[in-house]
Amino acid sequence: MNTNLSILHLVLNASFVVQLVMLLLVAVSVASWAAIFRKLFALKRVKALNETFEREFWSGTSLNDLYASAAQNAKTAGPMERIFASGMREYQKLRERHIQDTGTLLDGARRAMRASYQRELDVVESNLSFLASVGSVSPYVGLFGTVWGIMHAFTGLASLQQVTLATVAPGIAEALVATAIGLFAAIPAVVAYNRFAHDIDRVANKLETFIEEFSNILQRNLGAQSASGR
Repeated sequence: MNTNLSILHLVLNASFVVQLVMLLLVAVSVASWAAIFRKLFALKRVKALNETFEREFWSGTSLNDLYASAAQNAKTAGPMERIFASGMREYQKLRERHIQDTGTLLDGARRAMRASYQRELDVVESNLSFLASVGSVSPYVGLFGTVWGIMHAFTGLASLQQVTLATVAPGIAEALVATAIGLFAAIPAVVAYNRFAHDIDRVANKLETFIEEFSNILQRNLGAQSASGR
């Protein structure tokens, strides 16, 4: 009985539809774990790059030097540095057009940073929808395989004169394996989705705080320049 009810034996002797469901769930589980590790390393890199730039930003380095460095490191920069570069680029373009109105300069820089913020957030949130889909759909796919397997098992028992637990157990057990695989695929995806969503919210809040702080710095600089011009 132990040999007949081993997981490998149950999978190999399951019906074609149940085997197809199991194969689909295993493939989804592998893709889910790959997405989890990619997102884990990507978020770790984003946090490290943001912290490095934030230290440089508050170290007293001039905005022009920071912007020059950000322009050179555009491909390897983090989200915060690219947002800063977007704001400074728009700010300098408006200054080159000899726009002196403080509100126009600040609004232009803030809009550029907001647009860059949305682009960066879209990149950081990539693959989250896939994990959410895996977490919500996989149990139902496994349940479909289980229902189909049980139907197939009871259909095969209809021709038997005497039905015992020994004849029913293998068919039901192989059907339940599909549900187990569905849960195996869904649970890590749900846990990872919740963890990543929390981490991304923290990154988003940090970026929004930086946008406001940088806007305040630009406003103070414009105010100082206006006062000196008088």
